[in-house]
Amino acid sequence: MINFIGTYECKADAKGRVMLPVALKGQLSPVLQQGFVLKRSVFQPCLELYPMEQWNLLMQKMNKLNRFVKKNNDFIRRFTAGVKIVEVDNTGRLLIPKDLVGFAEIQKEVVLSSAINIVEIWDKNKYEQAIDDAAIDFADLAEEVMGGDNEQELS
Repeated sequence: MINFIGTYECKADAKGRVMLPVALKGQLSPVLQQGFVLKRSVFQPCLELYPMEQWNLLMQKMNKLNRFVKKNNDFIRRFTAGVKIVEVDNTGRLLIPKDLVGFAEIQKEVVLSSAINIVEIWDKNKYEQAIDDAAIDFADLAEEVMGGDNEQELS
């Protein structure tokens, strides 16, 4: 399992191409040949870049959902809306499709942020706003998620 580290600022060109920073490209190198899946985030106005192996593991979980339950079908449809297979080209660029650029409101300045086994792709202003908004109650969130009852699960 891969665990990405770091937050990187870069630029998107007019066609939606983003040159991956060398440090991130190095972390992605073990999975570059397999390709990636790019999708809309469920909770934030950003995109999520899944290495194909991580995506396939997630799809195995989703494939266990009972498709005769309407909310399961609705979830699968919404979760996979706009999903694209993408690759990093020989020059180290990632092409973000126009519909996904629109969803994430990506302008020119882009932030690539590690999120354990995926990379989030943000418009820089949206990223900074999300970090600022989350800073207000991060201590409470950290305690709720990482403290107390969850200790057994994290060991």
